[in-house]
Amino acid sequence: MTPEAPGAADPFHAHIYYDHESWESAHRLHQELSDILMSGMLADLLFVGRMCETGVGPHPLPQFEIHFRASVLPQVTKVLKASGLTALIHPLTDDDLADHTTLAHWLGDPLPLDESVLDPPGHNQGIARFGKSDF
Repeated sequence: MTPEAPGAADPFHAHIYYDHESWESAHRLHQELSDILMSGMLADLLFVGRMCETGVGPHPLPQFEIHFRASVLPQVTKVLKASGLTALIHPLTDDDLADHTTLAHWLGDPLPLDESVLDPPGHNQGIARFGKSDF
């Protein structure tokens, strides 16, 4: 059985990773996405998070996250690919583990996530624990 295609209003996250060497590229991308958000050019780009100095939650490297709806997934993916940075793109469902693993799509080389901090199916509290939500 294949998963259903997301509806246009379905919520997504992307986590954009960086290290010391890629910080400048990440900063430029963060500014570009913040400008897009502020301008309203992508109405369904909802949130650009702060650049974290360390790994957060299951994420092993510094990262920042963005929240958006499935309607802009192709545009967001294009912008992230163009940056050359590693990114994890995933839907937000009631299964936090699946969101970050089987339902996720990596741009660049996948990173090992700390799956022990992810909620079990049906108990996704990731939004409340790890960040802000505009959904």
